[in-house]
Amino acid sequence: MQIGFIGLGAMGRAMARNLALAGHEVRAWNRSGGAVEGVSMVATPAEAFDADAVLTMLSDDEAIRSVVLAPNLLGAARPGLVHVVSSTISVAFAEELVRHHAEAGVGYVSAPVLGRPDVAAKGELNILAGGDPDAIARAQPLLEIIGGRIWMIGPEATAANAAKIACNMMITMAIEAMAEAVVLTEGNGVSRDRFFELILGTLFGSRSYQVYSANIAQENYQPGFKATLGLKDLRLAKEAAGALGRTLPMLDAVHGRMRETVDAGWGDLDWSAMARFTMDQG
Repeated sequence: MQIGFIGLGAMGRAMARNLALAGHEVRAWNRSGGAVEGVSMVATPAEAFDADAVLTMLSDDEAIRSVVLAPNLLGAARPGLVHVVSSTISVAFAEELVRHHAEAGVGYVSAPVLGRPDVAAKGELNILAGGDPDAIARAQPLLEIIGGRIWMIGPEATAANAAKIACNMMITMAIEAMAEAVVLTEGNGVSRDRFFELILGTLFGSRSYQVYSANIAQENYQPGFKATLGLKDLRLAKEAAGALGRTLPMLDAVHGRMRETVDAGWGDLDWSAMARFTMDQG
């Protein structure tokens, strides 16, 4: 299959490489250039859209708007193409994308992913798939290459985007919960390592607690997912809650803390640096 790929950040590079290793002809475009083993780089996004399927892994709504919508790539897309958007985008923008793709007669799938670059490299991402069942069926062989499990969220594409935003919101809540717990326990003579051994072996053994407790214990905040992107995703969650007329107190708290983390100059660190900000406060 001929596959176009747009967006070769840490996640996108791993996903494109796995598609190429699986024997597909992958043609990729990236705003800052670069190269990926087995992948042909093209000069324009339009060339990537001359394919049977296109996967987009750009950073946010505006990047997709400028790269895909502004030059009307959908209007010039190959007939029968299905476009899979794996970026974390707002629910409102996903609704807009559904409309634009329908008007252009292009298949559309929202397929945001759960996992960090190391998980992407192993082809073990959790993929949250939403959209027209026929479009998902056409995209499924590709999703099975980049993902360890595909979660069928439903026929409404936006449902997958809401689920991804909610998951990222909950990860930040877990990071903040561990940071505040460390403040209490270390202040009373319990070592960080011992406390994390306790919670991972009893009540909180999920991957988010495993990964980010290790970051906190080792004070290692090298980016797997930058705090600036975490702040963006929390903003998307607040927007989604606002569209429902709801106020979510825990969301407000972690959004404020992530904002403080970025304002402190730690935006390029991993988003778990939010824990460092909390623990360092006197």
